[in-house]
Amino acid sequence: MKRLSIAFICMISMVLVSVAGAGTLDEVKARGYLKAGVNGDVFGFSKPDKNGEWQGLDVDSAKAVAAAVFGDATKVQFTALTAVQRFPAVQSGEVDVLCRNTTITLSRDTQNTLNFAHPNYYDGQGFLVPKKLGVKSAKDLEGATVCVLPGTTHEMNIADYFRAHGMDWKPVVIEKTAELAKAFFAGRCDVLTSDASQLAAARATAQTPTDYEMLLDIISKEPLAPAVKHGDDQWYDIVNWTIMAMIQAEEFGITSQNVDDMLKSKNPDIQRFLGVTPGIGSQLGLDNKWAYNIVKQVGNYGESFNRTVGPDTPLGLQRGLNALWIEGGLMYAMPIR
Repeated sequence: MKRLSIAFICMISMVLVSVAGAGTLDEVKARGYLKAGVNGDVFGFSKPDKNGEWQGLDVDSAKAVAAAVFGDATKVQFTALTAVQRFPAVQSGEVDVLCRNTTITLSRDTQNTLNFAHPNYYDGQGFLVPKKLGVKSAKDLEGATVCVLPGTTHEMNIADYFRAHGMDWKPVVIEKTAELAKAFFAGRCDVLTSDASQLAAARATAQTPTDYEMLLDIISKEPLAPAVKHGDDQWYDIVNWTIMAMIQAEEFGITSQNVDDMLKSKNPDIQRFLGVTPGIGSQLGLDNKWAYNIVKQVGNYGESFNRTVGPDTPLGLQRGLNALWIEGGLMYAMPIR
């Protein structure tokens, strides 16, 4: 009798977990589109172009989730969120996924009840200064005024850095990314600090980008990743494996241009990945063509990187840490099988 009761309880628990885990996916499908929180002010990551079309690496991450869920990367509604607004928007369900250059930290995972997917960009906090300031190192910034966003890891990191080096400084705190950059370019502060990628984006929008330089100092680790709220394992799995699918596609050599030809591949891993051999998609609650749709409509990770922030864009970023692991970088997808 006791054994039967334990079995019954386990069965009920599994059912409840299954029902809870399907919540966000069912809601998204019923609504007919994905709600994604983005920055809105960071060129190369998430910003509307002159035609009002959202572009950027983080935008591509959200589009990839839509492609996986709907088979249609256009079924996304983007909401611009400040650093202060972003976590409450996820927690309240205002957005289904946060794709907003957000750093993974222990406190955000626990206190802010977020689940982070695989990083879509490995970064570090740096410093942007006017060349005329004549500064060559962050250690030369004694007494500087520093523009920094509130509610970010940068705010804590910069305070720790100056304290650790016994230097005085004065923060200039402005909530919106674009307004913060404007304050820096207007001379309200000596230094702009943020993720190095975000500083490159800010410099690219300056009236005369060559008047500014990034110091070589990097004072933190900033692994940036999409995030969802705790409590929905299936939805987390979908977002997490979507990012890894883009990375794996690049490792396989599958691009948006050759993906149809790759359907004929004899490689069993590629057959499973593209849904030629069924099963992987259904494990996520998705169509077996989920990864095919991501690559066909959005591209692999390398395509997205090069299109949005790479060497041939105004940001001019090199792959660096964001190269594939087989090329000396950190981008490594878990086996999709």
